[in-house]
Amino acid sequence: MFESLSDRLDRSFRLLKGQGRITEINVAETLKDVRRALLDADVHFKIAKTFTDTVKEKALGEKILTSVKPGDMMVKIVHDELVRLMGGEMEDINLKGSPAVILIAGLQGSGKTTFSGKLANHLKNKKGMNPLMIAGDVYRPAAIEQLEVLGEQVDVPVYSEDGNKDPVKIAKAGIKHAKQQGRNVVIIDTAGRLAIDEQMMTEIESVKKAVSPQEILFVVDSMTGQDAVNTAREFNERLDFNGVVLTKLDGDTRGGAALSIRSVVNKPIKFVSAGEKLDSLDVFHPSRMADRILGMGDIISLVEKAQEQFDEEEARKLHKKIARNQFNFDDFLSQIQQIKKMGNLKDLAGMIPGVGKAMKNLDMDDDAFKGIEAIIHSMTPGERSNPNILNGTRRKRIAFGSGTTIQEVNRLIKQFGETRKMMKMMSGGKNLSKMMGGMQGRRQ
Repeated sequence: MFESLSDRLDRSFRLLKGQGRITEINVAETLKDVRRALLDADVHFKIAKTFTDTVKEKALGEKILTSVKPGDMMVKIVHDELVRLMGGEMEDINLKGSPAVILIAGLQGSGKTTFSGKLANHLKNKKGMNPLMIAGDVYRPAAIEQLEVLGEQVDVPVYSEDGNKDPVKIAKAGIKHAKQQGRNVVIIDTAGRLAIDEQMMTEIESVKKAVSPQEILFVVDSMTGQDAVNTAREFNERLDFNGVVLTKLDGDTRGGAALSIRSVVNKPIKFVSAGEKLDSLDVFHPSRMADRILGMGDIISLVEKAQEQFDEEEARKLHKKIARNQFNFDDFLSQIQQIKKMGNLKDLAGMIPGVGKAMKNLDMDDDAFKGIEAIIHSMTPGERSNPNILNGTRRKRIAFGSGTTIQEVNRLIKQFGETRKMMKMMSGGKNLSKMMGGMQGRRQ
């Protein structure tokens, strides 16, 4: 998401590079290119014009410090305006209620059911909630089965009624069931249509009236671009929803919906979702998204993802092993697993300032560590715990067993030895994941 827009904006700012000061002429040239970039990203033309007019006004009215370059100042102004355009502050989900009732709305194919599973997983693991999902989509074939499969995967129960085609009765009965079971949050998945129609709107309005939800979330497929914004407007007029969820951000999307939707419906984006994995759901932070659009990375989100996988007791044990120079291939493999749990490696790299641009054309998928894992798995327990015994015969056997070459095995063992020495010198392990990432990069 936003890769093309980021490139275009970077090119726009280069127009100011080398300029001694900001003038009306060079600002106009820069912002003309910025406006084109926004339009190409499928941002509504009125929003793009208002955006660039505001930036121009602020840029020409800004007192430029002699120590600040005009290009850098323009980046800051654009960054601040992007944050404002996307809502300013992060807005959390409302979980007040006993139970808190969350109603999910959107068109068919927008990803409502998958999002319901992701939200249940998020509320359970990150908020400590005890959720129940209600299968309110009584029309789409296999919708109930899909929700039940998701429920099994995240270990959250699903309430459904065979043969009942009344979503209002199902929703009310599901909430009653949740109270009896001591569930403190309910997520109601509703039916969608291929297009907005009166029956659909009347039905979901009836569900809203019957259950009085604390939160109504409108789920929209970000790949539909400007159509997503128009659909959001129509839904909001009927439902007055509380927040927006942008799905499928890993697809071929230009990002216009994220930049336009807040201005059109005046409702915050609360979550963004990419991929099918049930932990691939992020709370939306306008400032962090602006950072990523402008190639500044998103270190805060990266640290948060790392902390989710952080085991304090295991870290203490690892610290002791490093101090004693006992770090081995089993420990190395364990650390790889933790890094993989954090998410897509290319997405993680994009959160590091400057790295995202450098790696944008590299093919870096979830199998990036596959060769290293195969080599380690081909070692015996004794070889993993004591790499010093890896002689030529053993290395040849490992190469054959892992489907790699003897040169690749030798390279990994050599780099592992160098890394272990470095870690011993640092006697900490705080930069373990960083060093492992570097080791992976050198191997490829």
